[in-house]
Parts: sequence; C-alpha cells; structure tokens
Amino acid sequence: MNQCSDSVTINSIKLEICIGDLTEEHVDAIVNAANAYLQHGGGVAGAIVRKGGSIIQRESDEWIRLHQRVQHASPALTGAGNLPARYIIHAVGPIWGEGDEDRKLIEAVKGSLDLANSLNLISIAFPAISTGIYGFPKERAARIIIHTIQQWMEQKTLPSIQLIRVVLIDEKHYEMFVNELRINS
Repeated sequence: MNQCSDSVTINSIKLEICIGDLTEEHVDAIVNAANAYLQHGGGVAGAIVRKGGSIIQRESDEWIRLHQRVQHASPALTGAGNLPARYIIHAVGPIWGEGDEDRKLIEAVKGSLDLANSLNLISIAFPAISTGIYGFPKERAARIIIHTIQQWMEQKTLPSIQLIRVVLIDEKHYEMFVNELRINS
C-alpha cells in the first residue's frame, strides 16, 4: 500500500506526495514517463507493462501507428491493462542535455493534467518524470513538477480533477518532493 502523508489543497484539488509503487495506484489515470515512440522497455514504462500486461504495448504501438510520435505537450493515452488505474497517460519528459529541458518537463506535466481534465477524470498519479535514465536532476525536477502542478491547480476553476498524487519510489525522492511542497505552500 502506498503511503501518502504530505498534501495541500488548492481550488478544491488535493495534491498528495506519496511513497510507493505507481502501478498500484487506484486512480483514474497514472502518468507513464515515456519515450516519444512509446517503446516501454525499462524504468517506469517497463514496470507498467510488466504489471499491466502486453496490451499496453500493443495499444501504444497502435497510437504511434496513427500519430507517429508523442510530443512533450501532447501526451498519448492508452488503457491500463491489468493495472488498477483506468488509463495511462504517456508523457514524454526531456532527456537531460538535449536543451530546453525545464520547458519540456513543464509541458509534459501540464499536458498530462490537461488531458486528464479534458477526459473528466477525477484522479491522476505522476512519477518523478525524467529523473531516471533520462538523467534530469532530481531536486530540480521536484521543484519544477511541484510548481507546475500547483500553478495548474491555481489556474483551474471547476476542474474535474480532485486528486493529484506524485508517487515516488524511494525515501530520497519522497523527501525532495515533500520539501518542495512545503516550500511552495
């Protein structure tokens, strides 16, 4: 069971910071830290497909066949296979060193929230996008992700989303995100 302790509520939307396994989240959608071609081999994406089943990769391949590639600001959507979530929002985060990384991470987070809201989803859970094999500095990502989510929450009136979770895999990541939430609240 994932543990969520620190939270803030803005415009009737609750933001929680949790430690645990993203694939176990009982939310409408989880966000996958994806690559532009939705090849889910390792990291968060690999774990999602291992637990959710090969249907996720098949739906991703079909999405790519129709749209060619995923942009930072326009994530892809698939079903969640055997996961407890209903959907997976595949957000492409930046690779550290490719340039303009902060803007691309902001776009990935906002694009995911906008897509979930456009689908009238109530709950969504994020990982620490781009902080694994993509090499984005963890503290910087924590600051950007928390600030972007809070800014999105402040700008929305009557959103469908009522719960946003950031689910971190370990204590070190968790503490970074909790510190950012405390600084920004």
